Amino acid sequence: MTSQVFSASAVRTAIGVIGDAIRVEEGKVVAVGTRAALSGDAVEVHYSGAVLMPGLRDAHLHPVAYAAALRGTTLATAADFTEIGVRLRATAAAGSPEIPVLGMRLNEETLAEQRLPDRHVLDRAIADRPVLAHRYCGHVAIANSTALALAGIDSSTPNPEGGVIDRTADNTPTGVLRETAIELVAERLGAGNQVSVDELLSALNRLAAAGHTSIGAILRTGAGAWASLGNEVDTAIAASGRMPLRVGAYVIEENPQAVAATKARIDAVPGRLRWLGIKRFGDGSFGGHTAAMHEPFVDVDTTGTMRLTATDMAITEASLALGGGAAIHAIGDAACGAVIDMFEELINSGADPAKLRLEHASVLTKADIERLGACGAIAVVQPPFLGSEADWLGNRLGAERIQRTYAFATLHKAGTRLAGSSDSPVEAPDPWAGMALAQDRAGLVPEEAMTAAQALAMYTTGSAYALEEPVPLAIGSPADFIVVDRDPVLVTPDELRSTEVEATYVEGVKVQVDKTKPLWLD
Repeated sequence: MTSQVFSASAVRTAIGVIGDAIRVEEGKVVAVGTRAALSGDAVEVHYSGAVLMPGLRDAHLHPVAYAAALRGTTLATAADFTEIGVRLRATAAAGSPEIPVLGMRLNEETLAEQRLPDRHVLDRAIADRPVLAHRYCGHVAIANSTALALAGIDSSTPNPEGGVIDRTADNTPTGVLRETAIELVAERLGAGNQVSVDELLSALNRLAAAGHTSIGAILRTGAGAWASLGNEVDTAIAASGRMPLRVGAYVIEENPQAVAATKARIDAVPGRLRWLGIKRFGDGSFGGHTAAMHEPFVDVDTTGTMRLTATDMAITEASLALGGGAAIHAIGDAACGAVIDMFEELINSGADPAKLRLEHASVLTKADIERLGACGAIAVVQPPFLGSEADWLGNRLGAERIQRTYAFATLHKAGTRLAGSSDSPVEAPDPWAGMALAQDRAGLVPEEAMTAAQALAMYTTGSAYALEEPVPLAIGSPADFIVVDRDPVLVTPDELRSTEVEATYVEGVKVQVDKTKPLWLD
């Protein structure tokens, strides 16, 4: 049996420095300690001046949509409506004339107009092809008149359950679609912007280059707001045998009967893709004013959109019966409370709380923070949201609610297991920036800051727990680790953001990454 010893200046984990070397046999960790004690007859790989640490885990990421975001055209940095038109026309010119035009990562907060564009803005850019421009949160999109007509949306079209079609005073659709209303258009556009297997693999390779060894992948089966990207489960299955890192799949299912069939398909495929359960939605987003709140937003007189229904419970129960879990999206305090109600009911009926994930847990009441900690469910949180929202979130939520928003420290004190993630392509899948923002919070409510060790735990032990993986670098665990140029616990948040990953290992094998390709495009 060939043994390898990987050594550096230190082996750093969230609990401290545990040596300077890792001994690996058959892809598993067999010992961690000193280089002198572990080397012996093993083949040694030494990284002078570097630090070894567990591979990072992004517990909630949309890999197919992330791959689509890397195609080169984004609306994120458009200065105004005019530039949105320029970028959409560039996207149209790069594709076949029969393919609908897809815009991604629109953010009205950075536009000169300080509001969402409407169908007329998109019509001026492109009138002869369907256009659908997605807000960066994924919970709002704008369709041009051609896309609305293709979907049969007019003044007589009712709002779908869990969604809103924005309208003018005379009931004419503005083109702005919220939550499930996006699907009315997206599913009619077809899979014209389908992501290829090679595009997905390239995206996963970029994640490995940044230090990821596992991700929690949110995948669709071809319907929903991102229908134009194709059947994401099919794409992931086709890529499974060549994936450079571990991919745990949470599939967005629309009925309980589909859960077992999807699980069977994924289970039958060799490679690094695993079925972990289902994903459902309790509400929307802060940016889209669709997060379900107990009290109205400060700047718009709405309490958002509650999407949780009895069907979500039935789909969750179907997943649990098959040994899977449930990842339920909830951002507003009303939605978070409703999901915790659901979790408590499931746990009282015998469900394992480790199978239940509250995705985002963005703002909770004080009582619900205590309930979440007591019930044992996981909170999968996104520190990168702070970097994008700090400038405007307080004006949207108000002085009282902002104090319990992204309340990482309070959630931790209440006993909640926290897992870190990016929700990419909502945010860049940069784990170093994520850990830094967990500490400095972009200046927003600094009392809720995590320590450096706690931030590291969120992206290692915490996210491994959420992905049902063994404790990282424990004896017998897969030898998934990375080599970095600094100790993430001993540097400032700004220094942490500049961390360089020298190598990524999965099961003791170095991943061949292409460092010429950027992790993110803006």
